[in-house]
Amino acid sequence: MQITLLCTSESHPVNRWLRVWREERADEHEIQLCRDCAELTGGDILFLVSCSQIIDAEVRSRYRHTLVLHASDLPLGRGWSPHIWALLEGAREVTVSLLEAEDEVDTGAIWAKRSFAVAADALHDEVDRLLFDAELWLMDEALRLIAHGAQPTPQSAQITPSYYRRRTPSDSEIDPHQPLADLFNKIRLMDPERYPAFFALHGHVYTISLKKVK
Repeated sequence: MQITLLCTSESHPVNRWLRVWREERADEHEIQLCRDCAELTGGDILFLVSCSQIIDAEVRSRYRHTLVLHASDLPLGRGWSPHIWALLEGAREVTVSLLEAEDEVDTGAIWAKRSFAVAADALHDEVDRLLFDAELWLMDEALRLIAHGAQPTPQSAQITPSYYRRRTPSDSEIDPHQPLADLFNKIRLMDPERYPAFFALHGHVYTISLKKVK
């Protein structure tokens, strides 16, 4: 099959996983990794992975299937960075949904879901590994399902959808006057390279990098 992976951020950590996935399947499929919807020429499957662009119907029509990987148990958790919001709220498990892309974001029919547990001590890079492994599993599952002629299932009309807003840099700010134990959950989930936890004190702003010591 002709497969396109669209990840609009070249610095996103998922890229390392996508490159490995592409290399391991190069003998079976023609796979390209793109950064912008202007590069999309068509094919069998378009995977949208950590994609910040809206892919309109005209572009989607160039592919048999345009599939989105979304880290929530849809229709719950539509919107932006759902697994981060959920873990900040105290969730101990994350579900990733594989769905068809539609004009209305995160509303398409579901092909498959994959869940994984997240320990209370897991740092952002550990959560990323669990998330990206689940996403690659779902991509393989998509290839299998499509090859066997399966069809996706519409999202449940019995569940009222919930939505998360887009995160901003201010969402990574912490209050230095709160106990560390209360702040830990927030600090551990912030990417120290792209979205570091930070605080203001004594007229300066400080960022935090958290590592486990064995």
